[in-house]
Amino acid sequence: MKREQTSSYTALNCYTKLMRAADSVTSRVNRTMSVAGLTISQFGVLEALYHKGPLCQRDIAAKILKSTGNITLVIDNLEKQGLVKRERISEDRRYLTVSLTDQGETRISAAFSKVEAAIIVEMGLLATHEQELLGRLCKKLGLREIHSNCPNLSN
Repeated sequence: MKREQTSSYTALNCYTKLMRAADSVTSRVNRTMSVAGLTISQFGVLEALYHKGPLCQRDIAAKILKSTGNITLVIDNLEKQGLVKRERISEDRRYLTVSLTDQGETRISAAFSKVEAAIIVEMGLLATHEQELLGRLCKKLGLREIHSNCPNLSN
């Protein structure tokens, strides 16, 4: 019984620290985005297009972990600002491809370099080997398959 309480406490304590640290770092980095006049979702869309090139809305949503409904609204707002454009693919008219405009590329290029610098400052608290370890641990947590390793959670 004592061991379960210790394991439970350790897991909950670790989770709380992970979430607080992630929220704290994210909050500080997000300030850089808001100075650039972008929400985190807008930044995510522009960054995905900047690094991946034109994408359909479904792929953008998957890339930045948002619903397709939410992405539609975000892209609508970016299009109104002249930062992205939508085009129908001639081979399959059901799909819209979203791409950066020249103005959008200029905006994300400037914003990305500032956000990148902010992330480097935040992560600079950790030594390189600590950043690598944290990266491996986060990847391990993120890629865990719940149903195969934890049958009680599938109910």
